[in-house]
Amino acid sequence: MKIKPFYIYIGVVAAAIVFLIIFSTVNTDKAGLNGKMPQDAVHQGLKQGQGPSAADLSADIKNKMSALKSNYEKNPDDTLNAREYAEFLAAAHRPEVAIEIYENILKKAPKRTDIRFSLGLIYYERRDFNKAEELVNSVLGYDRNNVQAKYNLGAIASSRGDIAKARAIWQDIVKNYPKTEFATMAAEAIQMSGAK
Repeated sequence: MKIKPFYIYIGVVAAAIVFLIIFSTVNTDKAGLNGKMPQDAVHQGLKQGQGPSAADLSADIKNKMSALKSNYEKNPDDTLNAREYAEFLAAAHRPEVAIEIYENILKKAPKRTDIRFSLGLIYYERRDFNKAEELVNSVLGYDRNNVQAKYNLGAIASSRGDIAKARAIWQDIVKNYPKTEFATMAAEAIQMSGAK
């Protein structure tokens, strides 16, 4: 079983809102749903064969995206706005632009762990586990006790099918970082992976 990195859970609510707003069509055949509408929060309330359309877009979200883009174009050095804009773009299935923005932020602030995790998530979702692992390891290069990075390395190993490596990483977290959220998550991941 593949375990997703912790950073996938960060921003889930915001991503769900953006997905609902930004999707313009739903290709259910590619999703393997045999023409059926998915039963999730994004598609709730839509009729069969109907995807979110421009009419469904929230004016507030459209305005927010436009403002973020405009602010980014006017001041690309505003890393807070740039990050938020990149998050919107990543959620809107425009990872190439988001990657560019995240990389620009890292040029200005190389030790921005949050940006490295966000960028790593994009690569993880693209199944580019080498790049995702490189980004996670870069965090450990300047913050060797970052338990989130360690947990994510276990998730990447699990996604590659190296369950033994994933379990070893997670067992280390349970042992060395007890009573943390990540120890709890690691213990659950160990149990899900069939480890003893």
